[in-house]
Amino acid sequence: MSSAERDADGEPSAARQRAERAPDRTPPAREPKDRSQEHKKPQDEEAARRRSRRIRWIFAAAVVVAVIAGTVYWFLTRNLESTDDAFTDGRAIAIAPKVSGYVIELNVNDNQFVHQGDVLVRIDPRDYQNARDQAAGALAAAEGQLAGAEAALAKARVTFPAALAAAQGQLQIAEGQQYKAQTDYRRQHSLGAATSQENVDASTAASQEAQGQLSQAQAQVEQATPVQENIDEAKAQRDQLAGQVKQAAAQLAQAELNLGYTVIRAPQDGWVTRRNVEKGDYAQPGATIMAIVSPEVWVTANFKETQLDRMRPGQRVDISIDAFPSLNLRGHVDSVQLGSGSRFSAFPAENATGNFVKIVQRVPVKIVIDSGLDPKAPLPLGISVEPTVHLDDTAPAGK
Repeated sequence: MSSAERDADGEPSAARQRAERAPDRTPPAREPKDRSQEHKKPQDEEAARRRSRRIRWIFAAAVVVAVIAGTVYWFLTRNLESTDDAFTDGRAIAIAPKVSGYVIELNVNDNQFVHQGDVLVRIDPRDYQNARDQAAGALAAAEGQLAGAEAALAKARVTFPAALAAAQGQLQIAEGQQYKAQTDYRRQHSLGAATSQENVDASTAASQEAQGQLSQAQAQVEQATPVQENIDEAKAQRDQLAGQVKQAAAQLAQAELNLGYTVIRAPQDGWVTRRNVEKGDYAQPGATIMAIVSPEVWVTANFKETQLDRMRPGQRVDISIDAFPSLNLRGHVDSVQLGSGSRFSAFPAENATGNFVKIVQRVPVKIVIDSGLDPKAPLPLGISVEPTVHLDDTAPAGK
């Protein structure tokens, strides 16, 4: 260290100290590069660029394929409307007795096919047979009374006019006798001493007797005069008994009906379902004991209201069934219900009260099955189906 770099006391100068404390900024010596890494870096960059271009082409191709597939799908389904809110429907006839009694015969089992007129159940008929016999006896008695009234009416048409004529004849006789008695009375009283008192008394008595007979004859004529009224009375009696005969006949007919109701028959062909009666049970009128499902089955599809624009009766329908995927059913639209399902619910919506939230409504559409059913595998009611309606050649509503 030179003397200029030291201060007077022999210590290093301040500039020298600062230089010694400053960090060494001399760059380190570079090591020689690896030639293989220098050639690999451009190759990786080129591979990355090719990979990026490939991804962009794949994405573009996927977009094009999706657009083409969507276009094809729209083109193929533009005339189709389908829903999974659909089920099989049909007629289920409830069977209930009209008379009460113990079941003495049960001729059907669960899910058995029956024909119209087949006997299903028999109820003990003895009480109804007795009622029928009583009604028949009452009818016979009423008919006998009616026959007597008919005879009385025929007799009245003869006897009452004859009685009037007889009374009038008796009146004429009484008048003649009264005239003769009055003449004898006046003659005896005009003779004075030329006749006896006995003759005078006899003429007086004869005159009084004749007058009494005349009054009696006049009363008999008055009594026999209402001939038509007496005939009408007999006719009314006949008509009353005729009404009783009709009433008795109606009671007999009702008794025969009740007796017939003890035999319950199948109203039409179908399968017995929901049988809840056994032999020995006490059947009550109106209580359902079983149901019969008819062979006719259709589809009730609840389409959204937005799907009904082009839907019309007669359009072709393809039907798939979840329970029987092998069935290939074909049908047609039969009718569209004139009212949504909510309109006929037990508690219809009251949209005029409170806040309103618009909800898409569903409308039942009846679809009749034309072909594809398997006679050996009848469709149960209420199973899920998916109909697809072909809307071809149908103009939108209002056009």
